Amino acid sequence: MAQSSRSGVQAAVLVLLVLTAVMLLALLTRTAPHPPLEVAPFALAPFLGASLAIGAVAFQLGHDGTRIGSAFALLFALTALVSFGPQKYVDPAFSRIWPAVITAQGAIIIIVVLGIKALIEEKASDR
Repeated sequence: MAQSSRSGVQAAVLVLLVLTAVMLLALLTRTAPHPPLEVAPFALAPFLGASLAIGAVAFQLGHDGTRIGSAFALLFALTALVSFGPQKYVDPAFSRIWPAVITAQGAIIIIVVLGIKALIEEKASDR
C-alpha cells in the first residue's frame, strides 16, 4: 500500500476508534443520546468492545501496509456500519447524533475506497 493511502486509512481508522469509544462511554454512562443496550441479535456493549479490538488491530497492522492490515481495516469499517450506517438517517435521535454519523460514514468511505484500491494494486503488482 502506498504511504499516502496507508496514512489515509490510518487516520480513518483512528476516527472510527474515537467515535466508537465515545459511543461505548455514552452507553455505559447512559449519557443522552446513548445507544440502546441491545440491538438484535446481540447486546451492544460487547459488540462495541469487539469492534474496538478489531480497530486496534487494524491501526497497529496498518502501519505496515500489509494485506492483513487492510483486511482488518475493512472489517472494522463493516462493524462501524452497525453504529453509524445509513439506517441512522431514520433514527429518531438523528438530529442529535448526525455529526458522529456523518464523520463516521466519511471515515468508512475512506477505508473502503483506499483499502480496496490497495488490495487491487497489490494484486496487480504480484503479477
